[in-house]
Amino acid sequence: STKTAFHRSQTLGYRNGYAIVRRPTVGIGGDRLQFNQLSQAKLDELASKAPVLTYGQPKQAPPADFIPAHVAFDKKVLKFDAYFQEDVPMSTEEQYRIRQVNIYYYLEDDSMSVIEPVVENSGIPQGKLIKRQRLAKNDRGDHYHWKDLNRGINITIYGKTFRVVDCDQFTQVFLESQGIELNPPEKMALDPYTELRKQPLRKYVTPSDFDQLKQFLTFDKQVLRFYAIWDDTDSMYGECRTYIIHYYLMDDTVEIREVHERNDGRDPFPLLMNRQRMPKVLVENAKNFPQCVLEISDQEVLEWYTAKDFIVGKSLTILGRTFFIYDCDPFTRRYYKEKFGITDLPCIDVNKQEPPPVKQELPPYNGFGLVEDSAQNCFALIPKAPKKDVIKMLVNDNKVLRYLAALESPIPEDKDRRFVFSYFLATDMISIFEPPVRNSGIIGGKYLGRTKVVKPYSTVDNPIYYGPSDFFIGAVIEVFGHRFIILDTDEYVLKYMESNAAQYSPEALASVQKHVRKLEAPASESESKQTEKDPGVQKLEALIDTVQKQLKDHSCKDNIREAFQIYDKEASGYVDRDMFFKICESLNVPVDDSLVKEVTCKRLLLPAFTFPNPVWIPLCGL
Repeated sequence: STKTAFHRSQTLGYRNGYAIVRRPTVGIGGDRLQFNQLSQAKLDELASKAPVLTYGQPKQAPPADFIPAHVAFDKKVLKFDAYFQEDVPMSTEEQYRIRQVNIYYYLEDDSMSVIEPVVENSGIPQGKLIKRQRLAKNDRGDHYHWKDLNRGINITIYGKTFRVVDCDQFTQVFLESQGIELNPPEKMALDPYTELRKQPLRKYVTPSDFDQLKQFLTFDKQVLRFYAIWDDTDSMYGECRTYIIHYYLMDDTVEIREVHERNDGRDPFPLLMNRQRMPKVLVENAKNFPQCVLEISDQEVLEWYTAKDFIVGKSLTILGRTFFIYDCDPFTRRYYKEKFGITDLPCIDVNKQEPPPVKQELPPYNGFGLVEDSAQNCFALIPKAPKKDVIKMLVNDNKVLRYLAALESPIPEDKDRRFVFSYFLATDMISIFEPPVRNSGIIGGKYLGRTKVVKPYSTVDNPIYYGPSDFFIGAVIEVFGHRFIILDTDEYVLKYMESNAAQYSPEALASVQKHVRKLEAPASESESKQTEKDPGVQKLEALIDTVQKQLKDHSCKDNIREAFQIYDKEASGYVDRDMFFKICESLNVPVDDSLVKEVTCKRLLLPAFTFPNPVWIPLCGL
């Protein structure tokens, strides 16, 4: 046959936009269907009959629904079990090979396929031997049909003869429904070499004198438990980890389990090493034994680990890791006592004690700035300013305690020098100001800027600064090697001490109260006597009152107050005469020339010890 086309005719079509079913006129491959045409005998018979005269006009029966073959037989497959014999010419173990296959016949298009089930460890490429297609039956172009298949027959496909031995239940029911009588099923032929391999190999091993069954029955479920550590801290990223070693007495096997802790960051694998016999000493030739092989036999091992090798307090190496055994359970202690006579198995503490924290020692103070500022360079790479007590600064803002002090010195010129101590409560700093005295030979002014003063008996590492409680009448204040004696104070200091009596000692509070009362008692008498004895003082006070009245009457007196407070950096309440006239000139305040002359004259006439600086103008009256 030269036919090459095996197409099926189309049974679906469209007419006027609607899908309709049409009966095919040709079959597979374009062959004309004969059952759609009437034979000549039928045509003659129909021509001689006239049923219309007897029964009247017949009603035309509706056409039967046509179902295509690919729809009727979709997913309907016939399955046959078969085998074929294959010669093996180049083997001494087998002469032929039986290969079992499954033959599938697809009813929808009369195609067939042959598939060989995969046999484990066969070494033969198996699976689909013949892909799905129509198979030729003979040289005339005929193809295998389901009518040609049966049990107990031979079919030849591409030169190979397959023996069909059986079929499944669906195939049997289908063929019997089509009137085909099935042959009885046959047994599937087996491959002799495959069956030979299934038989266990004969082993010729001389039995040993050791009774393993007795050991198994005697020590069944008896396990020695050891607690060990693996210290790998010497390697990079190494650590010390704990393990539990189990030694099974029934078969002398060893198992190592990991001890996990909560949130240790490790995968929860319970076993570090599976249960197996552990080699202790290998033979010399075993050094070249491949490491990838896990099944080590007695031929490569000279000695195995036994129970006597696991002793508390000793180290042992298992598969390259050195474990230190530090403890065991009570059953293990009893076993070693009964078996080996060891009674003193210790319990070793392997917990590493944390080293004591290193005390941070500050370098010696270099004398520059405050101790707190210098210490910040040791706490951080980029130093920050020391923290301040903001609440204390807000509560004690602009609160200053002033004291009058004398310098304790063996030099005669220093006996008459007086100093004003200003203690700032907001920052605990001290400033010292020396009022200048004309023709004294000593330049006055700022003696010490604002800073904290350390007490002489305190250390550099733990400095103790002077506080408000250290200042009272008669107290000695040592400032950088210079000793000062407190002589006098103002009423604000007394009010502060009385309101904060808990900060002061009773003696200090009593000394200030006694001094203030002594000054207040003869105040009126001393004023009258001094007025009678020294008329220059009375004139100076009258001059000061005149200056203060003129400044009070001026329209910009608020600006004058702010200007004087700005230039009075020590907050002493006084300014220099030159500074006074300079401020007045900058604010366009008119000043009488007569007042200027009187101030100059009074400065020359008044004694220095009575008024240390008579050229200063007090600001308290503004």
